[in-house]
Amino acid sequence: MNEVTWLVVADGGRARVFQMPGLTLDLQEKEDLVNDEYSGTVLTEKDREKFAKRVSDYLEQGRLHQLYHRLRLAVEPKFLGMVRANLSEDTRRLIFEQISEDLSAFSTREIQAHLQRG
Repeated sequence: MNEVTWLVVADGGRARVFQMPGLTLDLQEKEDLVNDEYSGTVLTEKDREKFAKRVSDYLEQGRLHQLYHRLRLAVEPKFLGMVRANLSEDTRRLIFEQISEDLSAFSTREIQAHLQRG
């Protein structure tokens, strides 16, 4: 089976999970998680922490079910710390790239172009 990479693009309000074969940038959106507490108002720190836990749990389940082999994270800096704090050591070992940037408002094509520029 081809190795699968998951790319997580997130901020405190939304997390998009893309799947791609190997290290290519052939992104297919797999999941779009939205913070349930987010209704156009400002998210509290507690809301963001709860959502970080949900995103981390999703990544943990993916690892446990061997749905991916490596992770790329493009996450808003503060939220990245929250997500990482909830990940197990085993899942953290699968992270091969971290970009402390918020790309969540980008289209799939814009995300691909941004990552290609590196």
